[in-house]
Amino acid sequence: MATLRLGDIAPNFTANTTEGVIHFHDWIGEGWAILFSHPADYTPVCTTELGAASKLKPEFEKRNVKVIAISVDGIEDHLNWIQDINETQQTSVEFPLIADPDREVSELFDMIHPNASVTHTVRSVFIIGPDKKIKLMITYPASTGRNFSELLRVIDSLQLTAAHSVATPANWQYGEDCIIVPDVSNEEADIKFPKGYTVVKPYLRVTPQP
Repeated sequence: MATLRLGDIAPNFTANTTEGVIHFHDWIGEGWAILFSHPADYTPVCTTELGAASKLKPEFEKRNVKVIAISVDGIEDHLNWIQDINETQQTSVEFPLIADPDREVSELFDMIHPNASVTHTVRSVFIIGPDKKIKLMITYPASTGRNFSELLRVIDSLQLTAAHSVATPANWQYGEDCIIVPDVSNEEADIKFPKGYTVVKPYLRVTPQP
């Protein structure tokens, strides 16, 4: 299996989920998607993560982002676990969980890391754009819960880059100044950024967020 890299087309697959059978690329449609994996159902850290993702559903929807999760357990376990998540995290999970007992999808996305676990997926996150290309990949150890506010921040940055030819500096938060990407000339920047920009260095031009 080839290693996945940023800019690769995300593998397409057909799988059973808690919301029925999906064809992944069709399910993504014209928007963005987050696919994130869990080592197994009924695990404590994952329970909090799915709860956190569920509570942020309105924020993902605002950004035209669909959320989907996966673990190597089956549909019945998924459905029962969702009840636990809803109860303990005071939420209502309303996005699909992929059942992957044969690990086909997990292998496609290289989510099985034998040095961590031969049977369970690591905590991987993939952000996939409307062009079905992988825009971000992060892998966490099983013991560390993910920061979903950071994933929202990354999506905001990616979407600004796609729409306005800007990058975002270290620790950037929505609404703060951005950086004009290097392949935009000053002449183009004069037209493209009506709010103006500051040339800190020829390679570092700062502009208010478009």
